[in-house]
Amino acid sequence: MNSEAKKSLYDQIGGQDNIRSAVELFYKKILMDGRVSHFFDSTDMRKLYAHQSQFLGYALGGPEEYKGKDIREAHKDLVTNHGMTERHFDIVAEHLLNTLIDMGVDKDLRSDVMGVVGSTKDAVLNR
Repeated sequence: MNSEAKKSLYDQIGGQDNIRSAVELFYKKILMDGRVSHFFDSTDMRKLYAHQSQFLGYALGGPEEYKGKDIREAHKDLVTNHGMTERHFDIVAEHLLNTLIDMGVDKDLRSDVMGVVGSTKDAVLNR
């Protein structure tokens, strides 16, 4: 086993600074996409950036302690009252993948990160 295999996804992606940069680029892409941008019309984006950075750090094995809402609770209103569907989840996931590509993240690492994100689909969609 090589040393990269022993490192967490968090460490492999470059830690919290890179996660924060990815989150900012990711949301720029989302807010420019009319298919999903409306879900963020009344969102405090600074707060969301902080929560998302914290959540991703935690989810990728970093030292962050996620203190935000449960993922189901955080998305419940979007599903129930604003019509968020699997199609929307997939569009957002595609923006994340493109963000990782734009940041030069290695293909295998991108795949691992997307696997973690994909594992949240049912919770995000309250299924």
